[in-house]
Amino acid sequence: MGSRYSELTFAGLVGNRASSHPDLDVLTIEGGGQRPDEVRTFAQLWDAGRRLGAGLRTLGLRQGDRFGLLMANHAEFVEAMVAAAMTGAVFVPIDPRTKDDRLARMLADANCVGVVAADYALGQVLAIRGRLANLKWIVGLSTAEGRSTCAQLEAQGAVSYARLAGTSPGSFELARVAAESPMQLIYTSGTTGDPKGIVMTHRRYCETAMLSSRVFGYWSDDRPYSGLSLTHANAQLVTLGASIAAGMRCVLSRRFTKSRLWDITRRYGCTSFSLLGGMTTAVYAEPPDDRDADNPVRFVVSAGMPQAIWNDFERRFGVQVLEFYDAAEGGLCVNPIGVGPIGSIGKAIPSLAYRVVDEQNQDVRRGEPGELLFRPADGSPSKVEYLGDPQASAKKTEGGWLRTGDVVIEDADGWLFFQHRQGGGIRCNGDFIDPAFVEKAIAECAGVDDVHVYGVPARSGVPGEKDPVAAVVPKDRAGFDAQGLFQACRRRLDANLVPRCIQVLEQIPKTASEKPQERLLIEAFEAQPHRVFTERPA
Repeated sequence: MGSRYSELTFAGLVGNRASSHPDLDVLTIEGGGQRPDEVRTFAQLWDAGRRLGAGLRTLGLRQGDRFGLLMANHAEFVEAMVAAAMTGAVFVPIDPRTKDDRLARMLADANCVGVVAADYALGQVLAIRGRLANLKWIVGLSTAEGRSTCAQLEAQGAVSYARLAGTSPGSFELARVAAESPMQLIYTSGTTGDPKGIVMTHRRYCETAMLSSRVFGYWSDDRPYSGLSLTHANAQLVTLGASIAAGMRCVLSRRFTKSRLWDITRRYGCTSFSLLGGMTTAVYAEPPDDRDADNPVRFVVSAGMPQAIWNDFERRFGVQVLEFYDAAEGGLCVNPIGVGPIGSIGKAIPSLAYRVVDEQNQDVRRGEPGELLFRPADGSPSKVEYLGDPQASAKKTEGGWLRTGDVVIEDADGWLFFQHRQGGGIRCNGDFIDPAFVEKAIAECAGVDDVHVYGVPARSGVPGEKDPVAAVVPKDRAGFDAQGLFQACRRRLDANLVPRCIQVLEQIPKTASEKPQERLLIEAFEAQPHRVFTERPA
């Protein structure tokens, strides 16, 4: 590939491939039969980035400024990433479902001077605009969902994306951006509390994208797919970033859809796709189909494949699972296909050293649970920057080690097994319950569309104890029989694994990365007792 630009900036990564492979259709946002596919070649991304970058400069965007990016997966999302890199600005990807105080807090925390929003998310931005003193402009993107015209967007006080992206690049020049400069401010998923803004540099993004294409074993003619949101690091790096770095042709959906997953892979010839833990159970809960194994997928890049369904998943769908573990702040473990034991998140990649420690920061013996820590293998300290929170940044890398907050067990051969998030395990009657086994049993019940098992403080009042709750989305809510599901659990599970409660929901609240938001489930558990069922005595 060409090397006209530095490979350690995002604009350089795209620019070099626009020179060497201008006509390669690197990005397809599939339309799902509802709208035309959005396809971009490297040359088109490069040209669109220059035009949009020139347009944003007319709004006053300067190098180092931050702007919010509020939309689902659109080709324009990636164009905005390129434009930000070309101008030296920092983009802040935000789940387009975010609104009210949470949205205002994130935009204010990031000190965004502007926002680029899809029309279906524009109202949420306009509603809090008056609370953001530093917000100077809003750009609205017309979509097939919001169906806003340019005139309608401008009547609301937004600049039309289409008009802005039509700006002549003229003598547009790329900003001189150092590899260590911030590329984006990406927020943690906020599954257990308020999200924190992680400063991701160009170097880290580009090196991780290039590394991903190697450690996951992609071939040059692979076609990765993802339904995960580009507001999350997984889709940005494992699918989009790896495809840009390796010159692959990736396919993204506007949003994740479990019912169309296999049809999408067949239609576009996708040879790999990404799943996170909560998505896996949802896909597995789909009714079995004779065509399940009739697909072009070579392997699934999984982060959180439950051990309980791993083998069944591979057999049913005719795929192999590559399991990995990472965190937005850093750290990476990989369990290559057919190498490590089922259920393991793998081993740390060679460029990283790791430890498994107890609460006193002492290394535990193999076979004992402890927190997973990472550090560069060359002995240099790990670095994490949370925007505006040096205390949290220092705590995250205390002693030079990245503290993941995740509890693992290392076996005799050095393979790591994820146990639970610190403070997030379900300890019931002195035993730790693996939610995956319970979720598998419930997902296999005919009337269940989605399920997530979590814990609430135990009624017994014992410190640290939790009562397991199964949050269930029925296929037919009107005909759902909670007591029948309890009976099915009794037949399929040991008595200590049967949920104490079944919580019936229309949908399980999830982050942009499809992680169930347990804090919202707990709020609903407390606020909507009529949707919570306990088992009646036999």
